[in-house]
Amino acid sequence: MQLPLCLDMSRRRNLQRQLFEQIRELIIDGRLKPGVQLPASRVLAQDLGVSRNTVIQAYGVLVAEGYLEMRPPVGTFVAAIALPHAASPHQEAMPLPPPSPPRLLLHYKGKPHVVMSPYPQPVAFDFWVGRPDARLFPILNWARSIKKRLRYLQDGNSGYGDPAGLWDLRKAIADYVGVARGVQAEPCDVLVVNGIQEGLSLMAQLFIGEGTGVVVENPCYMGAANVFASRGARLLPVSVDTHGLCVDELPESATLAYLTPSHQYPTGATLSMARRERLLEWAQSCNTYILEDDYDSDFYYDQAPLPALKSQDESGHVIYMGTFSKSLGAGLRIGYLVLPRHLFEHVLTAKCLLNNSTVWLIQALLADFLATGAYRQHLHQIRMLYAARRSLLACTLLQEIGGEVTGIQSGMHLVWHVPPSLPEASELEQLARAQSVGVYSFPTGNAQVFGRSAERRYARALMMGYAALQESEIQEGVRRLSRLVG
Repeated sequence: MQLPLCLDMSRRRNLQRQLFEQIRELIIDGRLKPGVQLPASRVLAQDLGVSRNTVIQAYGVLVAEGYLEMRPPVGTFVAAIALPHAASPHQEAMPLPPPSPPRLLLHYKGKPHVVMSPYPQPVAFDFWVGRPDARLFPILNWARSIKKRLRYLQDGNSGYGDPAGLWDLRKAIADYVGVARGVQAEPCDVLVVNGIQEGLSLMAQLFIGEGTGVVVENPCYMGAANVFASRGARLLPVSVDTHGLCVDELPESATLAYLTPSHQYPTGATLSMARRERLLEWAQSCNTYILEDDYDSDFYYDQAPLPALKSQDESGHVIYMGTFSKSLGAGLRIGYLVLPRHLFEHVLTAKCLLNNSTVWLIQALLADFLATGAYRQHLHQIRMLYAARRSLLACTLLQEIGGEVTGIQSGMHLVWHVPPSLPEASELEQLARAQSVGVYSFPTGNAQVFGRSAERRYARALMMGYAALQESEIQEGVRRLSRLVG
């Protein structure tokens, strides 16, 4: 499992100390729970870009102080005994008053948004964004779990379940986000939803009325923007650059801010640590809730991922949104929210108005998959495959055609800035389809709301997903695109 660690490389003499302190805090906070296996020293050193000796020494100090234990030849684990150390800095700090609960809005208007390719006819080589490789689904593992779980149907589990989600799954999710994303959560903070789109609808139902100010990135995921606009929201676009959201452009006030900080959609930028701190300060001063959509954070390739924005939230302003659509498949319809405690009952009430519960069997299977460690193994396998496909696509584009690629450090798609020899993105998208290749121009939104700046800036940028295509398919797709040069 990749750990959410962030080392200050300018303080190279203190790298061992930084590593020790950050892992210790994850353990004390409960985000790394007793018995969890840590990455091998070689793997963690590669993720962080430090020497293996630095990791070995930090692990050694943590073992000496009782935080970790070695189990040769298996690996290094969080110590199984309770540690009699002081509370973490989060617990020592004076608690801040939470924002006031929102007024529950019960009306709905607008059309549903469907997340799928805009073209009815399929193409042979489709670089559609955010689609996992269905051929890699862990079918044998799930088949065994199905046989076991079906026995429980006769015990009454075929009836209505808890609208908040199966407790076993909520616990497994809380454990997972603690280790993988640095988010301190208990099962009672987790709400299971039918995909992130339902989570967005819940947030809109809770917070948005006619004229409600909602910050969105520019460009942004239009599936979210459309949900907010359908409720009458006043969208407040804020520009994005190579370091993520331009926090200097944030408005003086807003009710919500919807962001994709780990891998901005669609540009692929990662929100810098400095901007994260300023964003949280702004949210607290404006009493604004941040919706953190962590849609594809399971896939980080060349270095360790930054912790989730939620992990830095000490005042209850961040609502974390996660999904299994990118790692397993959108058809499972399983997403989740990690909510500030004071909001949970409000959001649960809104969910009960939409449906009674998510399908019990799918929840139970996913709970088993997470709890047994099989999900971690699955992620490790597909992460390596997706990393290879990403590198192949980037290299092949540059070698065969040229231009520039960005947003490649994480996620399931990259951005190809096409060379001057090719038409602009919208025209190239149509020409590519004639070669049975799917590439996709940027969703820049309504010009009256988002302005023309993003439209001009990304006029020569195409999104290309790589996760669902095998290496030979990627090469042939790019080869067909190269025929359009000149």
